[in-house]
Amino acid sequence: MMNAAAERRWNWPLWVGFLLAVLAFLSYFFFFVQFVLTRNFPWMNLLLFAVAAGLLWVGIRRAFRNPALYRGKVFGPILAVLSVFIFGFFAFAIFVAGRQMPASVAAPPVGAKAPDFTLTDAGNKSVSLAELLAAPLHGAAPRGVLLVFYRGYW
Repeated sequence: MMNAAAERRWNWPLWVGFLLAVLAFLSYFFFFVQFVLTRNFPWMNLLLFAVAAGLLWVGIRRAFRNPALYRGKVFGPILAVLSVFIFGFFAFAIFVAGRQMPASVAAPPVGAKAPDFTLTDAGNKSVSLAELLAAPLHGAAPRGVLLVFYRGYW
């Protein structure tokens, strides 16, 4: 005859929810930051955190409603609190600390004439601002140049 503790089942939603919260935190910095769709707003990470919260909720309910059958009455709240701290640190790092970058003091103000510079184009050819302004376009010299800078992944 087996005792009641040996018959208790592993409460997998608790552990999977906690591991998913850790994965949601780490995946932004090591994977999702590479893609524009998930870098500017971390919607995929927030979705992973929501699924992790749901799994933790299910696991805690299972542990407290039927403690004779499921484990996790002690580890459930501990893992949930750790997951909340992980989410809180993620939200602070992305939505608060990431937005508090100081403005560049050497940057020209909006609308000011940009100083001459040279950059490489997609074909690895050097192109200067002066060349772009001097090259005729449709028979006349251009009056300005529109520069678009893409925040790439380095």
